[in-house]
Amino acid sequence: MTVLHTGGCRCGAIIFETSADPFYTSYCHCSDCRRASGAPVAAFVGFLARDVAFRGEASTYGKFPISRSFCAACGAPIAYRDARIDDQVFFMLGAMDHPERYPPTVHGYVSEQLPFLHMDDELPRLQKHTAPRPGDTL
Repeated sequence: MTVLHTGGCRCGAIIFETSADPFYTSYCHCSDCRRASGAPVAAFVGFLARDVAFRGEASTYGKFPISRSFCAACGAPIAYRDARIDDQVFFMLGAMDHPERYPPTVHGYVSEQLPFLHMDDELPRLQKHTAPRPGDTL
């Protein structure tokens, strides 16, 4: 049975869906994601862009190579893309219709984690990003 993964903005002007399974879930503690989300930590679920269908036009902003999308009508953050891995789209976990289905599996940018935020989940904690980019070294 195929599971449909759906989400969108608060007002319904932007809707997205895919029947492909996500390849990625994470927490991000970087200051850029905190400012973009307005939360002390952001959470994402990643899909291959070719598998996602959108209804509605999202507005975007960002500094190359990162582009973030949001709904111009209600302001809800939708996703981010990285030009270095443009075949992938990372949706804000809160934009998913059923965020409980996508538990994060890793923490990124823990060097920027707020000192009062404690998450005792035993997940791997990386100093930088969690989605590999071209040119990364192990």
